[in-house]
Amino acid sequence: MTRVLVAGESWSVTSIHTKGFDSFTTVDYQEGGAALLGALKAGGFDVTYMPCHVAATDFPWTVEELDEYDVVLLSDVGANTFLLPAQTFVAGQQTGNRLRVLRDWVRAGGGFGMVGGYMSFQGIEAKANYRSTPLADILPVELEIGDDREESPEGVRAHLIGQHPITEGIDAEFPPLLGYQRFESSPSASVLAAFSDEAPLLVVNHEGAGRTLAYASDIGPHWAPTEFTDWAGFSRLWQQAVAWLGGR
Repeated sequence: MTRVLVAGESWSVTSIHTKGFDSFTTVDYQEGGAALLGALKAGGFDVTYMPCHVAATDFPWTVEELDEYDVVLLSDVGANTFLLPAQTFVAGQQTGNRLRVLRDWVRAGGGFGMVGGYMSFQGIEAKANYRSTPLADILPVELEIGDDREESPEGVRAHLIGQHPITEGIDAEFPPLLGYQRFESSPSASVLAAFSDEAPLLVVNHEGAGRTLAYASDIGPHWAPTEFTDWAGFSRLWQQAVAWLGGR
């Protein structure tokens, strides 16, 4: 059974409510990975989920710890979550670079994918900032320097390109998405799906003994509306993607 670690897809919102003279605050916590996690569990994968705040402390520190998994997916969680643990940011202590460890693990045979979102690739105001990290060495795409979001409230459709085990049996044209991240495919990588302007949606590559994937859009609101996540091709796409990343 393929063992999958999914990290990210969570956030908290602090709101200030002002009512005339008085104000008060409320805090809400949400997770956005239900569609992806449900698809993987339905596909028979052994899934471990780490929300952003859990990944900050519990994401593997060594190649040996990563060896407990076959595939790692990062979705909507910025580089600083892994680069600035409390030991470093608060106490000023030296710690391992978990993104460098993840890169080395992939080159030794692991499967890695990054899913788009406001804290993926470069992200909103470039705050995800993966372009300057070791993961940029293994991603199958070239990242922009600044904010790489392409908001498309009118909806944009992607289509398949060529044939690949990941896209086998999936409709040639996808339901509309409401946004994505701009990047270019690396020269050695394969674009499996793209938008009408040829901007890539799904790109894969081999990295050393491992495999990598970049998916430019989200797996939940707001870029991926319910119409997209309820589409039969959504589950099939991600089940086949994780199977391929795991070497199956």
